[in-house]
Amino acid sequence: MDLKTIESILNDNGVTLYDTELVKENNQDIFRIYIISKDEITLDKCAEISRIISPIIDLDPPINGAYFLEVSSPGIERTLKKPTHFINSIGEKIKIKTNNGKKIVATILDATDENVTIEYNGKKETLKFDEINRARTYFEW
Repeated sequence: MDLKTIESILNDNGVTLYDTELVKENNQDIFRIYIISKDEITLDKCAEISRIISPIIDLDPPINGAYFLEVSSPGIERTLKKPTHFINSIGEKIKIKTNNGKKIVATILDATDENVTIEYNGKKETLKFDEINRARTYFEW
């Protein structure tokens, strides 16, 4: 499956590819495409994108055999895996678990392709991405 083609189609329709994942739920394979936009991602927008890309993905499926396609927003609390995820989340609160087990709730001050600079408890710290075990945005309700 060619993600560049999918990205191009998404961009032409006013959304950006955030991430993809292939999961098995209730014994069914699900290929999820997460999209983001400067505007709100609505259920109607997800359905529209699904209708547009479904025939294209069917030509070059992500797996052999039957699967379901889901198009969704990554949500307000979303997993940060790639440098672009961190870059696009500058100014947001995040929860990080480092490889050494340290858990941090911080605000992203800056991010590059190699690291992220955060602030927590009045302290600034720069972490390399390979030092981070898990990270996700954090919304205080």
